[in-house]
Amino acid sequence: MRSVRERQSAPPTGSSAAARRAGGRRPSSHRRVRPRRRGRVLLTVALAVALLAAAAFLRAELRGGDGVRGVPDARPPQAAPTPTPPSSPAPAPAAPSPSATRTTIEVPERGSGMFVTARADGDTVGEGPRPLRYVVEVEDGLDVSPSDAAEEIAEILAAPRGWTHDPENAFRLVGAGAPHDLSIKIATPATADALCWKGIRQDTGGEYNCEVPDGVVVNLRRWVEGSPTFDGPIHDYRALIINHEMGHFLGHSHMTCGGEGRLAPVMMQQIKGLKGCVANAWPYDEDGDLVTGPPA
Repeated sequence: MRSVRERQSAPPTGSSAAARRAGGRRPSSHRRVRPRRRGRVLLTVALAVALLAAAAFLRAELRGGDGVRGVPDARPPQAAPTPTPPSSPAPAPAAPSPSATRTTIEVPERGSGMFVTARADGDTVGEGPRPLRYVVEVEDGLDVSPSDAAEEIAEILAAPRGWTHDPENAFRLVGAGAPHDLSIKIATPATADALCWKGIRQDTGGEYNCEVPDGVVVNLRRWVEGSPTFDGPIHDYRALIINHEMGHFLGHSHMTCGGEGRLAPVMMQQIKGLKGCVANAWPYDEDGDLVTGPPA
């Protein structure tokens, strides 16, 4: 093969050589188009450069320092999310209205064994020459207010049909730290059993109350639930508890039913059966007479 230089210096051949031999004419003028094509190319390049410059300028105008600005979003506008208001706490259930025959106090079988003394003080009730001073204590941790219990017990001891009907008796509620003659304790069944056994060697079986040398022990179950043999408001049954055990402290012994249909003596163990009598919470009847019966 020939080199490029050899091809450029080689004598013309073929039809070109024949044409020159025929008349020595130059090639036709339509073949001299290279300058015109170069002009068109330059014009095209110039237009392209101008368009690119314009596009660059437009982009520069539309761009800011922190990003694109002024360009409409191609996506459809979305509504801003509506903030969900914070949920309000559920309203606290309404407190139940008080009822004389219903209670919601919990009765645990066993408590701490420690007691809280009511910070209460009351007037002397009754005409006795020497009022019995008493404090009210509630086992710690129970759903029983010592001050409320003390107020209820004071009302029981001051009632007209209570022990103050006897002019020899008088009582006075005193507060924590004051000198006193006896205490009235409200305790869980297990604690009540322990106190009753320690005080008088009596097995109360987790069910009963007792009187001990230094006062009265009230089983919380009886204070809260009453007794199946007593048909009446819980306050009345609490009156039976206090009057029965305070009666022991005053020196009264157990009695039994005095006859069919009669009021049961307050010193009768009514929780163990009425034996034909009518349940009764008070030492005296409405006429002021002491309710009695045969010794038990």
